[in-house]
This record gives sequence, C-alpha cells and structure tokens, in this order.
Amino acid sequence: MATSKVPLASSTGRWIILATVLGSGIAFLDGSVVNVALPSISEDLGGGMAVLQWILDGYLLTLSALLLLGGALGDRYGRKRVFMIGLVVFTIASLGCGIAPDSGTLIVARLVQGVGGALLIPGSLALIDATIHPDDRGRAIGRWAGFSGVSSAVGPFVGGWLVDAASWRWVFLINLPLAAIALAVTHRHVPESRTSTIEGPLDLPGALAVTVGLGGSVFALIEGPSRGWNALTIGLGVIGLLSLAAFPLLERRQRNPLIPPELLRSRQFVGVNLTTLTVYAALGGAFFLFTLQLQNSMGYSALQAGVSTLPMTVIMMLLSSRIGALAQRTGPRPLMTAGPVVAGAGLALMTLAQPGTSYLTGVLPGVVVFGLGMSITVAPLTSTVLASVDEEHVGAASGANNAVARLAGLLAIAILPLAAGLDAVGGTGGLGDGYARAMWISAALCAAGGAISWFTVSRAGTHVDRAQPSLNHGCVGDRLPEKI
Repeated sequence: MATSKVPLASSTGRWIILATVLGSGIAFLDGSVVNVALPSISEDLGGGMAVLQWILDGYLLTLSALLLLGGALGDRYGRKRVFMIGLVVFTIASLGCGIAPDSGTLIVARLVQGVGGALLIPGSLALIDATIHPDDRGRAIGRWAGFSGVSSAVGPFVGGWLVDAASWRWVFLINLPLAAIALAVTHRHVPESRTSTIEGPLDLPGALAVTVGLGGSVFALIEGPSRGWNALTIGLGVIGLLSLAAFPLLERRQRNPLIPPELLRSRQFVGVNLTTLTVYAALGGAFFLFTLQLQNSMGYSALQAGVSTLPMTVIMMLLSSRIGALAQRTGPRPLMTAGPVVAGAGLALMTLAQPGTSYLTGVLPGVVVFGLGMSITVAPLTSTVLASVDEEHVGAASGANNAVARLAGLLAIAILPLAAGLDAVGGTGGLGDGYARAMWISAALCAAGGAISWFTVSRAGTHVDRAQPSLNHGCVGDRLPEKI
C-alpha cells in the first residue's frame, strides 16, 4: 500500500508523532517504571532476587522474542492495524498486572504485556519512516527518540510517586488512560501503510525458535542460582541454547525470514546492532541494580529514588532532537562513538552511590553524565539502523534493533547479578560490594559500544547503505520482513 509522505510540520505529521510517541512511550515507560516499584512489590507479594528478576525479565522475554515477528506482521497486514492491536493487548495485560493477587499472576501478566509491546513498538518507528517525508525523517526520529527516551527516563520518577502516594499497582494501571488516548489518536489521524509485495507464509518456526531459546536460557540463568543446577534448570538451559543455535539454520530455509540474510552482510547494520546490544545491556542491568541500591542500601524512598534520575530526563528531552539533526549533518560515527563512552563514564561514576554519601556527590554526577551520553547515542543509532535497509524493509529493521535492545536488557538482568556476586541477595537486602562491581562491568560494556561504532559505522551520512544495490537486490520487499 503506497502512502504519501507528509511534512513533519503538517497537522498529520504532528498527530503521527504524538500517536507513535504515546504508543511506544507506554511500553518504554513500563520497562523502567517497574524498577522503582520492585521493593514494594517484593514486600507485598513476597519473593527474593529471582522473583524480582522475573518481574522484569518476563516482560522483556516475550517482548524481545516476538519483536521481529511484530515488525513482520505490521509490514504484511498494516502497520497501523498491528500497532493498535498491540495497544489493546498491552492495556489488558496492564490491568492484569495492576490487580494481580500474587507474584505468579503478576509474572504471567508481564509475559502478556511483552506480547503487546512486541506488536506496538516496531510499528511506531515503521509508521514514522513510512509516512514522514524523507527530508524531515531525521528530525522526526530524533523527536521520537527524545520523547520515547524521556518516557523511559521519567519512569522511575512516576513510579516512585505512584508507589509512595498510592500503591505499586498504579505503576501498571496508569497505562490504561495513556493507551486509550494513543488508540483514539491513531485511529483518527494516522494513515495505514503496508508492504504490498510480501508473499508466502510468516516465519513462525523462527519466532518459535527464538521464544523457546530465550525462555530456556533465561530460566536457567535466573533459576539456577536459587533452585540449584539440577536436571530442570540444566535441561531447559540446554534446550534454550540448542533452539538459539537452530535459529539461523531455520532462517535460511524460510521464504520470509525474520532477519533477511542479506541484511547481515551489511557491516554497518551488524555494527549498529552490536552497539545496541552492549549499550542497552549496560543500561538494563545497571539501572535494575542502581534503583535497588538507592532504596535498599541508601534508604531512599520510592519517590526519592525516582526523583534522583530526573536530571537525566531533562537532558534527554533538551538534547535528543538536536542530536538527531546534528547526526544528519556530521554523519553518525562521531556521535555513536562518543555517546557510549560518555554514558559508560556515567555508569562508572554511579559507583559513588554508596551508603553515607550525599545525592550531590554520590548520585547526581553519574546521572548527569549518563544522560548526556545516552542523548548523544540514541537518535543517531536509531536513524542509522533504519537507513541501513531499503525502504521496503523498515519494519523488519525496526523489529530487529528493538529486539536486540530488549534482549540486551533481558540478558543483563539475568546475568549481571550473578556476575557481580549478587545472586543470593534478596529483594530487601543491601547490595554490598557487588553493586560497584556491577557498575564497572556495565561501564565497560557501554564503552565497548563506542569502539564497535568507530570500526563499523560509515563516516558518511546515515543513508549510505540504503543506496547500495546489494541490499536492495534479493531484499526486494517481495517477501522480506523489516526491522528497527
């Protein structure tokens, strides 16, 4: 379905940005707002570190496993339609989380939330790329990245206020009115778009392999330390690894693979996704433990913990759109190299957040520097991924890069506590020396993303790969899904 491109400054362009920011924003908000509520959830419903990990990773598991399929569904059946279905599923699951009577029910509802997120997140960027005029696309993506990033950053503040003022349950229930507004705006103002040349079946075997692979692997990583490395944990871990190993083999046999093999031949495409993996692994793991450190070790209330990250929100709101426009002039490599290094320095400074230190000396320096680094990184990274594929496959590109980002957080939350020696710490205990070790590991991961960008991202503008015939040939939009 051909869609006419609209200027960002037009009425339709502004409505599109509002709808996509609201839709993806509630998913990104949910990814961060829950962190600050974890101690209250643990106190109310019970459970130690493993339960807290599942409350976060249950959502990330289905989200990261199904994002690729979500992008492909949008390309095939209509990006607006799939985006709206995702909003409905996400809203129903949010209600389930808000009224969950026990931790098991909450974890199941979080799994369903991830399914909804997998449908709406890739659609948000794909709708922008398919409907906004190319001359305005960089600024549009920068604006989307800024506000969506802010929704993630403001999550701890909103969550802290809701937990202290009412209950942790409102952390989930707040999604209901936001999703209703997003649905109304999308239905009324956003044009439909789809790839009309796709034929053949969906890659359901690939989606199943990723889901089983991640599910088995994450179960072993989280439950192994608490349950012991018995037949169940080892067996599911092996099944997970075998399923992940089978994924690329299955993709070669599919007519419509979730990740078109041609895309993996682009050094820039692979490099940007490796940068995404390292940066978002550092982000997901570090902020999971940073929030626990503030509340469990330093005695912050939920609201105080949320307010402590507010400077990062302000920095991202002020800079992300400007950085997106700057990346169009300078090319993405300088910013994508410097941004993760600066963000890594911020994570290193977060080691100063220790019992007895003040907010100004122990918390604020790391928050400010990290916010600056992420502002420099997010917009050019997103634009470069989208520009690495031909226009017919933006949805698959959106899904893949978002899947990598969520997978990074999923694995970090499962692995980082174990790597830092925190696997035996309960939900209300202090983190001790393991907190600093975790921050240094995260800082190194983040800085590695900058090095990867230097060696893999082109010096030219972000649309360098889109002009390469090798990517268009064989990716002809006849059948291949898209990714972010």
